[in-house]
Amino acid sequence: MNILLVEDNHAIASQISTFLEAHGWELDFAATGKLGVDLALANNFDVIILDLNLPDIDGLDVCEQIKRQDTSNTPILMLTARDAFQDKANGFGKGADDYLTKPFDLRELALRCEAMKRRPMLHQDSIVQRGKLRLDKKAIKVEWDGQPIKTTKTSFVILSKLLDEYPYPVSRSELLQLLWGDEPPESNSLKTHIYELRKATQQVAQQSLILTISNIGYKLIKLDD
Repeated sequence: MNILLVEDNHAIASQISTFLEAHGWELDFAATGKLGVDLALANNFDVIILDLNLPDIDGLDVCEQIKRQDTSNTPILMLTARDAFQDKANGFGKGADDYLTKPFDLRELALRCEAMKRRPMLHQDSIVQRGKLRLDKKAIKVEWDGQPIKTTKTSFVILSKLLDEYPYPVSRSELLQLLWGDEPPESNSLKTHIYELRKATQQVAQQSLILTISNIGYKLIKLDD
């Protein structure tokens, strides 16, 4: 999971980062509201943890700015000592997806992050389309401009992940975890599946749809018209 933590208290930020990184999650950090907004809009995060008491911009305004401009609608969890009902109502009114008052149990914070990441997936349409590429997750079918692309179960999972994260790259480690969990094969199985997927898509699309990003992983070519 990729998380943006917007928190100006370095001691609290350090505690949260240490605990969540122990889960294998990646955290980016902002100590000001302005930097938080900039990072949120420039990157693809799964969850944003936002403290309300920031030195430059009130956290409510930060939340509102992100929700207004972030087309991916990243879930936002507010952290604050403001525990009155009206404070919570104000937070939800600005677009917050969840609310946790200080002091809190770090284990609860982790559970809430996991729950928020799952929520958008529950409402995703089974059909995802970008340009001429169309993927049906329920039927497990892929088409390019109406023409079917033959995929294996593994290559379908890879292509689905690349399409979900489009236009951002997906790291090799993330794909390995997705496909094989904590026991990835020792061979170059991922490269083999990527090769087969490239070959299958190129036969129909007449071009390679998957780019290799050096030292990172893979991404889809520009698909939108």
